[in-house]
This record gives sequence, C-alpha cells and structure tokens, in this order.
Amino acid sequence: MSERNGVEIGHCPKRRGVCFRLALAVALVAVAADQITKWVILEHVMTPPRLIEVTPFFNLTLGFNSGVSFGFLGGGAANPWLLSGLALAIAVALGAWARRTDSRSEAAAFGAIMGGAVGNVIDRMRLGAVTDFLDLHAFGWHWPAFNVADVGISGGVVLLLLHGWRQGRRPPAGEGA
Repeated sequence: MSERNGVEIGHCPKRRGVCFRLALAVALVAVAADQITKWVILEHVMTPPRLIEVTPFFNLTLGFNSGVSFGFLGGGAANPWLLSGLALAIAVALGAWARRTDSRSEAAAFGAIMGGAVGNVIDRMRLGAVTDFLDLHAFGWHWPAFNVADVGISGGVVLLLLHGWRQGRRPPAGEGA
C-alpha cells in the first residue's frame, strides 16, 4: 500500500482514537439520515399511507417491522426491548472493535453498522416497530421493504467483507513484492 506523509493510505494515523472518531462520525451521520428520512416519510410523504411509484423498479411504501430481517421474531410485547438490547450490545461491541482498528474502511464500516442499528433501536423504542419505506422490485418480485438504517447496516457489512477479502489477498509482511 502506498504512503502519504508517512501514513499508509487507508489507515488512520498512529494517534490513538482517530479511527474511533471516524466510526462515531459515520454512526452519527447514519442515525441522523435514518431518523430524518423516517420523519419525512411519516409526517409528510405518507399522509395518508399509500404506494408511490418512483421508478419501474422502486416504490415508496409504508411498513412497520416488529421483528428482525424479513419480520423474523416479530410479535410479542418483549421483542422490542429484547431486539433493542441485542442491537445496542452489538453496536457497543463494534465500537470497541473500532477503537482497536487502524483501518479507515473498517472504521467507516463499523460506524455505518452502529448507526443503522441505533437508528432502528430508536424506532423500536418510540413506535414498537421499525419504519420501512423503500421498496425495490423486479419481475413481480419485491425485496422486503427497508430503510436508510438498513442501507447503513448492509453497506457496512459489505465494506467489512471487501476489507477482509482485500486483506486476505495481500501478501504477509516481508513476502513478495
């Protein structure tokens, strides 16, 4: 990997906490974007609730998910608290991991996942379910509705997988050219 000013590109400087602050900044942006879009959808766009065709493959629609992905574990009074506690525990664990990384891509990925998790927790605590409104479809098949928090979580996971794949392709220090 090339260097600029003595720091490998894609890596945080040696100063402690730089990548952690990046992760927190990305998380904050993800939570804000998620909550603002949900507020706009609930208060302005979906009054009254309806289907809005945006493109031939994308609609805006209003849904509430009381479970996790695809409604799994939905229903039951304790679920919002149980699922929120689990999501917050995962966010804290990712924050601890972000404290130890020196990779900007890992830090951004952790932040996106943490922000998405917290955005959905806010919905669970306020509404008892997660607000979903993005609907992708093709050939009569609809992906389950999702939201900006879900985009952050999925994007963060993809970024972590790409980072890991890239790390796996790099020869160990001292080997190769």
